[in-house]
Amino acid sequence: MLCSKCQTKIKTGAVTKDYMEVAKKLISYEGQNQFLQTVTLDNVIDVGGFLVLVVGKGDSAKFNVNPKPIRDLGDALNKRVVVIEASMNDRKFLEDLFSGQQIITINIIWLPDGSTETRVVLGARGAKRLSKKRIQALTEIAKKVRKMDLRVEYAY
Repeated sequence: MLCSKCQTKIKTGAVTKDYMEVAKKLISYEGQNQFLQTVTLDNVIDVGGFLVLVVGKGDSAKFNVNPKPIRDLGDALNKRVVVIEASMNDRKFLEDLFSGQQIITINIIWLPDGSTETRVVLGARGAKRLSKKRIQALTEIAKKVRKMDLRVEYAY
């Protein structure tokens, strides 16, 4: 049973089918994970085999402390789940996007046509390199979530 505001959001298309499916799953996990009651789910985007959960400010850290609901959600939906905060600067967004990788530098490249491209240089040592397919999926996520064109490179 949904409230009238939620029903209106569904009818107007403000809330997607993916959003409702994820919200239902997260609500079912609230019994075992009390922190989910304080988490704000802003949006859900399905990109390249990844399910991107856009959450409120400070909520992504809660999932880092207790990642079990995200793993369960990924297993239930057969997708990899990425949690990203909605209101953050570009650097923090990229650090969350490329978690587990060392970001050496971030540059904004101004192109002749007036558009910009963000260049992210990742460290080649230590962490395992990302596959081309994964990098392509992460650049699609950046494009859909932040309208940011990415160029990802590794430092040698």
